[in-house]
Amino acid sequence: MQRTFTILIAIVSWFAVIAQFILMTQNRVASIPETIIRFFSFFTILTNTLVALFFTGRSLNLGFTFKAGALTAVSAFIFMVGDVYQVLLRHLWHVTGLQLVVDELLHTINPLLVILYWYLYEKKDAVKYGQIKTWIIYPLVYCLYILLRGSLAGFYAYTFVDVPTIGLQRTLLNCGLLMVFFILVAILFVAMGKKMSPKNHVPA
Repeated sequence: MQRTFTILIAIVSWFAVIAQFILMTQNRVASIPETIIRFFSFFTILTNTLVALFFTGRSLNLGFTFKAGALTAVSAFIFMVGDVYQVLLRHLWHVTGLQLVVDELLHTINPLLVILYWYLYEKKDAVKYGQIKTWIIYPLVYCLYILLRGSLAGFYAYTFVDVPTIGLQRTLLNCGLLMVFFILVAILFVAMGKKMSPKNHVPA
């Protein structure tokens, strides 16, 4: 059952990322190279790609994907994708057809699948609070990247980091708030895991 679920998440994640890439290139407003760079400038795309790679690795029994805390980190990242989208971004655009399907896969279905997988299969009692200081490197580096990339190319992936529109001070505040939110989410995952692990952990 676990292996089937692992492969399912890998397949769904790869489909969503690849389909979004095709849709974005078909509707591009910039050159192909610039469009590719912009594609990988979205936290949603990077994190769903991370999910796809992680679960592909698990389906191939690659040892690092089973390291204590790795699944929790990935789950916290994809939870951020889903939560930020639902709260801050969903109302900003309305899509139909395949784009709607892909949008829901990236921001709703994949996060729910990963969190369910975490609930069922993470070795929760082995995850430590101290690991959070390592996990936060990813979103922190991402924030630095999009600010640098935006200043050089004039493209900002999200409205809440759009320096020309909202100003540098507000942008930095938003980034800081997102970092705090991620830390709280990570703490919540670890705390919930420790609380439920004795009776709810399903052996791998």
